[in-house]
Parts: sequence; structure tokens; C-alpha cells
Amino acid sequence: MENNELNNALETAIKGCGVDLYDIERLKENENNILRVSITSPDGVTLDKCAEVSSIISPILDIYDPMSDKYNLEVSSPGIERKLKIPNHFKASIGELVEIKSFDKTKIKGKLLEADDTKIKVEQIDSKEVIEFSYSDISVAKTYFQW
Repeated sequence: MENNELNNALETAIKGCGVDLYDIERLKENENNILRVSITSPDGVTLDKCAEVSSIISPILDIYDPMSDKYNLEVSSPGIERKLKIPNHFKASIGELVEIKSFDKTKIKGKLLEADDTKIKVEQIDSKEVIEFSYSDISVAKTYFQW
């Protein structure tokens, strides 16, 4: 099964649980393979909801093995500080503090003001200057929480 097909099957099953698929990551930590499925909801994500999603998607993963070796499934919220990878991640984070690193090594922290399908606008914390980035210029982006 192609990754897109697997993602679509998981997204449909997860939506049936009343939450949204945020991200799927395949990781290796301390010799262990991990399939990390992040879910979101406007009402928040509870431990019970993670357990429900895990039990719903496990049969799908048994049929369409997402990794070549044995792995552990983790279902969780992406957290308060999370990676932003696709336009929908940015759109859902408007108004939050973000850290952006571009491919030309520009690094800024600021408030995400706007996001559409091609670009974002961030107001820098210190200077209040608004900087526009196209997604193709962004190397790494994440939200962050200021303590």
C-alpha cells in the first residue's frame, strides 16, 4: 500500500473517532521502530481518545504494514510545541508563536499572522517587522510556548 493510501485510510478511520489526523512519523529511537500518529481536536485530545484511535487503527496497520520491521504504535497529541509541516498545520496555528528557519539560514521567532496555501506572514517578536515566507523557503518550522 502506498503511503498516500495508508494515510487516507488512517485519516478516514481517525475522523470516525471524532478527531483529526495531524501527522504520521516513522522513527527509530534506541533501536526501536516507532510509528507515531498525532491527532488533534478543537476540544483537546484525551488519553481515552488516544486509546480509542489506537484500537481503531491497529487492524488497518496489521493489514497494511507501514514499516518493514517490528514497530511500536504511539498515538498522541502533537503537543503545545509542535512541528509545522503542511499548510493546514500553519493555518491551524494562526495567532500562535512560531520559530521559522529558512533554507538560507534566516531564523526568526514571532507571531504567525497569516497562512494560506502558498505562504505565511510572521510578525517578529522584537522588531514587529512582518516577514513573508513561501513554504518552499522554509526548512524547519514549529510552534513554541513562551514561559
